[in-house]
Amino acid sequence: MPFDIKVAADVREHLEALTARERSTALEGLERQLLHEPLVETRNRKPLRPNPVAPWELRIGSLRVFYEVIPVDPGVVRIVAVGKKKGNVVRIAGKEIKL
Repeated sequence: MPFDIKVAADVREHLEALTARERSTALEGLERQLLHEPLVETRNRKPLRPNPVAPWELRIGSLRVFYEVIPVDPGVVRIVAVGKKKGNVVRIAGKEIKL
């Protein structure tokens, strides 16, 4: 059974901070990677230590998609942030975040 992907309201701003190519890459990657078994750790998906952003991270090249699976509605993956990593710094909508 495929999961439904829902996007938090702030993610539109995060996507607009990316180039058109990066946006397209992020959207294609999250659809391909998160529709089935989003809670299975892979080379590109991993659970994160407790942090203020999200419990899971999807890596697509230098892009990072932060998401959660809603416990009350287990068939839904909620995208909470999309950013770009350069070195050890992740920027979401131009703001540096610490994980």
